[in-house]
Amino acid sequence: MKTVSIILPYFRKKKFINKTLKSILNQTYNIYEILIVYDDENKNELKNLTKITNNNKKIKILVNKKNIGAGESRNRAIKVAKGEYIAFLDADDIWKKDKLKKQMFFMVKNNYKITHTSYQIMNDQNKIIGKRIAKDLTFKDLFKSCDIGLSTVIIQKKILKHFRFAKLKTKEDYVLWLKLAQKGHIFFGLDDCLVSWKLSNNSLSSSVIRKHIDGYKVYRYYLNKSIIESFLSLIVLSINYLKKNV
Repeated sequence: MKTVSIILPYFRKKKFINKTLKSILNQTYNIYEILIVYDDENKNELKNLTKITNNNKKIKILVNKKNIGAGESRNRAIKVAKGEYIAFLDADDIWKKDKLKKQMFFMVKNNYKITHTSYQIMNDQNKIIGKRIAKDLTFKDLFKSCDIGLSTVIIQKKILKHFRFAKLKTKEDYVLWLKLAQKGHIFFGLDDCLVSWKLSNNSLSSSVIRKHIDGYKVYRYYLNKSIIESFLSLIVLSINYLKKNV
């Protein structure tokens, strides 16, 4: 069995972290390590995080000196990860208990280097409000629409040798997916709903503005597109996002 390094950035998620960690510790596939990156200058929640991890040997907490963002926190964890495969999970999302088992079997059986799964969308009241279906995705697919849930992704670690998450507040994962796909890697989709993704309504308006700014940067600075093409690509991305949420 292959070892999976599970990377989980943490920033003020005390309300959710217990359920998230429990969903990992209850996995039927138990060859893994958990790398939690505490990404907050305020250390008030660090004591609680240390307490609930209860000296579990599978869990290692990396403490950032200052807030560097989820993408850079994941980059830090990738450097020290010991697993042959890297799985990503946000601190308020939930895995079904057979998530790793099913996905790892899917990957090893087919010799896939990158996979993602279907997932359901939950609101703050834990009500299911949507679902995303996983499909095989190439660069052409991803350029127009990001249909990958970060908490569903598993990547063979050696693939990440020359790739990292972008230094953006949002869409840092989208840049990584595009860069990988641009090099010919296919994101193979396992159509099995194995993750619950939390949609928070906090700071919605500022989040929308931030996402549009970062979306433009994805095309303009990370993919080196012209100003006009970057704006047009952002419009297409936004339209496709709205279509998914109608």
